[in-house]
Amino acid sequence: MNLTEDNINFGIDGELWIVKKREKTNKLLRIPILSKAKKLIDKYKVNPKSEINGTIFPKISNQKLNSYLKEVADICLIKKNLTFHLARHTFATTVTLTNGVPIETVSQLLGHSRISTTQIYAKVIERKVSDDMTLLKEKLKLKKVN
Repeated sequence: MNLTEDNINFGIDGELWIVKKREKTNKLLRIPILSKAKKLIDKYKVNPKSEINGTIFPKISNQKLNSYLKEVADICLIKKNLTFHLARHTFATTVTLTNGVPIETVSQLLGHSRISTTQIYAKVIERKVSDDMTLLKEKLKLKKVN
């Protein structure tokens, strides 16, 4: 909610990154911006509420955010209780870990100071373990043939 244009910088790869100190830990955060996130940044930084606050996104309470997520769930006929916490969990599991992002990177993205905190998310990724082992079996098979 406190992200400003000053927090958007070019990273070592020449792409846009968020560079900001975390609110909770005061540790420096560096995260590359994905294309969908860039579209959201572009959309909301010209929002009147954003401009008044000097932030990229309009500031809303966690309660209001969860209320909006409930509306989205209703419209999409999702029976789960969507919350910011669930969205964060989904990002950690479905978006990153399931797509092969190393747990160390996920831990950094979530702002966890201990990797053991992130490993809680990883426990629900049996599909990922299965896929990784299938890839390993294929690699070992190829080595045996060669």
